Amino acid sequence: MRITISGPPGSGKTTACSKLSEKLGMEAIVFGKIFRELAAEKNLSLGELGAIAEKDPSIDKMIDSRILEIARARDDIILESRLSAYMCSRHDIPALKIYITASPEVRMSRIGVREGETLEEACAKTIDRQKSEAKRYKMYYDIDIEDTSVYDLIINTDDLDPDQVVEEIIKAMEARK
Repeated sequence: MRITISGPPGSGKTTACSKLSEKLGMEAIVFGKIFRELAAEKNLSLGELGAIAEKDPSIDKMIDSRILEIARARDDIILESRLSAYMCSRHDIPALKIYITASPEVRMSRIGVREGETLEEACAKTIDRQKSEAKRYKMYYDIDIEDTSVYDLIINTDDLDPDQVVEEIIKAMEARK
């Protein structure tokens, strides 16, 4: 089964993706890693690369064409990216589409711990990043990233540990079969 996992920064989507991959023995591809690697190669922060991507659509288009290429080629894969659910829906590629979210307070706290930043630094960087992504996705794809109607399951991780999140996804998979 093809599974997409999306959500805002700090929601727990990458952790859920990794744990689900381990539990099911399925390959997981995390597209945020590609963006991070590209930023590191160019010696830029995520925010700086995001600002460049607002003027240069080729950055997002390269990543998003890779999502489609992999989704079309693989039936059993986990794709973690902001746009994977939208891309599969728009191109009639069957997938279980999961949206993982958490309150802003929880997300910012997680990001601060992960990045070794203060809560204020994490908030400022994350808000800038989210604004840039929302702008680019609307501009390049006419996608409103706040529209969750494309998803089959929405999981709030505020009060769930990663294993509980994975169990929710597995229940949805079983219900779909």
